[in-house]
Amino acid sequence: MFLLSRTSGLIVLLSLLIFASVGATLNGAFQIDFRAIFDFFTGKPQALDDISRNVLFGIRIPRVLLGIIAGAALGLTGAVMQALFRNPLAEPGLVGLSAGASLGAVAAIVLSTGGFLLISMSAFICSVLTTYITYLLGRLSNSASGLLLAGIAINAIIFSIVGLIIINANDAQLRDLTFWNMGSLASANWQVLGFLSPIMFFGMILLLRNWRMLNALLLGEREAHHLGFALKPLRRQLIILVAMVVGPMVAVTGGIGFVGLVMPHLVRMLLGADHRWVLPASAISGAFALTLADWLARTLISPAELPIGLITSLVGAPFFVWLLYRGRTR
Repeated sequence: MFLLSRTSGLIVLLSLLIFASVGATLNGAFQIDFRAIFDFFTGKPQALDDISRNVLFGIRIPRVLLGIIAGAALGLTGAVMQALFRNPLAEPGLVGLSAGASLGAVAAIVLSTGGFLLISMSAFICSVLTTYITYLLGRLSNSASGLLLAGIAINAIIFSIVGLIIINANDAQLRDLTFWNMGSLASANWQVLGFLSPIMFFGMILLLRNWRMLNALLLGEREAHHLGFALKPLRRQLIILVAMVVGPMVAVTGGIGFVGLVMPHLVRMLLGADHRWVLPASAISGAFALTLADWLARTLISPAELPIGLITSLVGAPFFVWLLYRGRTR
């Protein structure tokens, strides 16, 4: 018996997302009054001064929207990866996808003239390659931990290569890369959202449509095959879709860990294992988690700002340890 009905669970998650989005929009180094925003949108444009209007529309709203999109992508892809590899510890970061995207993005920033399109394409290509290599290495082991061990090895190799590339960076690039590697939504603007949103929404919609195949995998690969699913091409397709969603996002936000690991597990505890509900609920919960983390990152030591990856890691790492302990004691 689950803690919440599925409909009630989705309503609760949506309510939490709305709460975090409103809070993140209003609060920060510069406070914006909720009543002034309400008056502005109800026909009183003079309610917001020029500074408040510029902060609201030029910084806060794009940043909150990027947090929602990026968090939804991490939560959804985490749920897909865990079902696809039948490993509760799988998520984009642990199987090399995020590391590969980071490698592509860092290489594009340091070794070329950069540009958002080039960085995104490089991140996408490297994320697909590293995830596929991790998958092949994981299949060489007969144990359930094979994928996790392969991911650890691939991540170590990739971050060593990233370190070698960073040696060639200049001072300005080093400052940007240091903060970027710890995760941030500071690069959010309407141009980035306009380029990123269609790609990520398209990829996420296609991932959501594969809930039947992921449910079949709960029964085992042999049973899924007997139910009529061509697992090898579908698995390749899902890996590419996950990379298409995560690769461009990492190019913008940097490395943000543990959201894709933690939120799908919490969703399954609340709503069960049916991916018809798990996938959208993981996306909503991921959006809430990242929006809340960014809100905290901007306000805990205001006017300074913490890297958002530090916030997610401080919460996600203990949860990861708890998962390992829970699996050991079962």
